[in-house]
Amino acid sequence: MKILTSLALAALATISASAQDKKPQIQVLSDIKFSGYVMSQFQASDQEDKESNSFNIRMVRMALEGRLMQDFYWKVQIQANGNTSDLGSSPRMVDAFAEWQKYDAFKIKAGQFKRPFSFENPMHPITQGFMGYAQGISKLSGFSDRVGEHASNGRDIGVQIQGDFLKNEAGRNLVHYQIGVFNGQGTNQKDVDQRKDIIGGAWVMPIKGLRIGAFGWTGSYARKGTWKLVDENHQTIYSDPEKKNPVYTKDSKVRSLSMNRYAFSVEYAANDWTVRSEYIHSQGYGFEKSMSSGKETDCSINYAAGDKADGFYALMIAPVVSKKLYAKARYDLYRPRAEWSTSKTNYEIGANYWIGKSIMIGAEYVRVNDRSLKKHNYNMVDVELDVKF
Repeated sequence: MKILTSLALAALATISASAQDKKPQIQVLSDIKFSGYVMSQFQASDQEDKESNSFNIRMVRMALEGRLMQDFYWKVQIQANGNTSDLGSSPRMVDAFAEWQKYDAFKIKAGQFKRPFSFENPMHPITQGFMGYAQGISKLSGFSDRVGEHASNGRDIGVQIQGDFLKNEAGRNLVHYQIGVFNGQGTNQKDVDQRKDIIGGAWVMPIKGLRIGAFGWTGSYARKGTWKLVDENHQTIYSDPEKKNPVYTKDSKVRSLSMNRYAFSVEYAANDWTVRSEYIHSQGYGFEKSMSSGKETDCSINYAAGDKADGFYALMIAPVVSKKLYAKARYDLYRPRAEWSTSKTNYEIGANYWIGKSIMIGAEYVRVNDRSLKKHNYNMVDVELDVKF
């Protein structure tokens, strides 16, 4: 909040000074905008032995953005609501970046921002349209990542170039590209192994509203600590025959896990319709324990989860009453070991109702098939009231 307040005061001072001086001058800060959103949720599940129903504040965020000397766009965003699942309950910084935007075909962004991987990752959580991002996006794009990284909302710290080019006769660009270099540790974290992630993608737009793209990601995730010793079959070595005390390494060292991922994506978003589908594949092991407190030192590898995973989803959001009422459906598959015996599939149907442009009521029913459970099938209901300002 101190960052947002300071920037707002600086902007007001600049505007005030400009008003007092009638001489032409360069406006340092301009187009200052304060925005945010609140997402409230009710969710119920009848999963065997884990039945639940609860109200929840899914997300509260506030942002300040604007332009700096015309050619630079900047944004600072914080998540204000408490988070009971990762890195404590304090508000935290989500975005903090600046981008040089002088040329459409070549822009440079630096700071903390969305990883350039997949179509869905950078989408606004309200206009994305469903109770959450697809499982493959969440597990393989840095939200609640299978590698063990703390929840990072698909973001990391780094530098990226991107652009649009090859205009058609109507002046619409046909090709987009983006590629960046990142720490590989998620939000608000310095690099640990001094290796960097390279993430990029490109897509073509042959007709208005249609995108066909591909993405790649190679890098690592690391932490410092000790880990269990294993034999050649990745079985844990114990210090006693009753298998109660795993043997750990003696010295604390950095352990780095390599990661390679790719995605194929297609989307049509025009005439009030949205149809989108993506496939993501990941190769590389993850840590047994996810980063939650920020102080984890257990670097044991989760060999049981395998070194491959993939996800696929296909969705449609169709207008019933244009700009107001929409029907929606999504098929959402995730395979944590890239095997059908481990697959979890969500079959979702529902509707979204917009009150003006700032308030949305969303509801959906989900039939879940999770083959890792003794009882594979269960039901979920999700209802949300989302407000943008």
